[in-house]
Amino acid sequence: MKSQSLQQTVAAILATADIKINGPDPWDLQVHDERFYKRVLTEGTLGLGESYMDGWWDCDSIDTFVCKALRADLYSKARFGWKTIAKMLLARVLNMQAKGRAARNAQRHYDIGNHLYQLMLDKRMVYSCGYWKGADNLDQAQENKLDLICRKIRLQPGQRVLDIGCGWGSFAKFAAERYGAEVVGVTVSHEQAKLGREMCKGLPVEIRLQDYREVHEQFDHVVSVGMVEHVGYRNHRTFMKTVARCLKDDGLFLLHTIGHPFSKTSADPFTNTYIFPNCLIPSLRQLGAAMEHLFIVEDLHNFGAYYDPTLMVWFQNFDRNWDQLKGEYDERFYRMWKYYLLSSAGSFRGRNNQLWQMVLSKKGATGVYESVR
Repeated sequence: MKSQSLQQTVAAILATADIKINGPDPWDLQVHDERFYKRVLTEGTLGLGESYMDGWWDCDSIDTFVCKALRADLYSKARFGWKTIAKMLLARVLNMQAKGRAARNAQRHYDIGNHLYQLMLDKRMVYSCGYWKGADNLDQAQENKLDLICRKIRLQPGQRVLDIGCGWGSFAKFAAERYGAEVVGVTVSHEQAKLGREMCKGLPVEIRLQDYREVHEQFDHVVSVGMVEHVGYRNHRTFMKTVARCLKDDGLFLLHTIGHPFSKTSADPFTNTYIFPNCLIPSLRQLGAAMEHLFIVEDLHNFGAYYDPTLMVWFQNFDRNWDQLKGEYDERFYRMWKYYLLSSAGSFRGRNNQLWQMVLSKKGATGVYESVR
């Protein structure tokens, strides 16, 4: 197919979402390299992201472009190249989040440098969706979220909490400081564990470099914030069994996760290749099947719309501080990270992705569980 014909095909597809090639609106694509058309038609979302990283196109508002494309269901029309298809088939055959792989997967994202995350995130370094109700800045939105979690699990002074996928210890530090809790946090990221221990020094907090499957103690409560996306559908049941084993019978488990409206067994090709290797956003059906005969759902809270402003502030912080980072990363990384953050914001704005907080109990909470908002 000739270049002009390829361009016409792409233009016709984009037109259904009110997106133009070299148009005047901020969500229109400005194409610099004619190879873009063939690449996006043959490689789908992977080709779209890679060609942006390579400088083949630009867009003043990537977040709006992605939101409009999702609203028009353009992504469902995307074709996949052979590399993407091979990875999807591999994910069906192999456990891509087995113990050995899980650590390597996480390290490819979380061990790329604490400096990046210190400049991008809030002062507590919370790398998950903020709770913007009553907040006008990221620091407050993240403190709101941490406090919301503590109130949802009915946290009391002296109680012991397990934080699965603890990041840099933001929840552990908050729960210890504000609620007098003792917290054990587990992560498979060396960089997170190192900085997390520094941030929680002097508090009743233990940050372990440990796989969640290796924890065999009991706790008053368990929380997991933004980690189950890394577990993989083959391991959802193991994850839930681990939590049930570690949770006291009268305790509460808060699961905070990005959610997808339908079940998948492989991730978005671009995200899987460049951002979160072998990550998989779960559906309610997948999580529900994994927790059968283990947990009772006490509360389900969707505030996915709040991930849009969270991601937009992360991008603004990253962009504003790029001069301090460009000695550590190249221009292609800048474009990759920009595309990741802004396309993710567009995905949440388009409600393609959700954010769920689930409160679970093993035998039913005492009395009526009153939802906390």
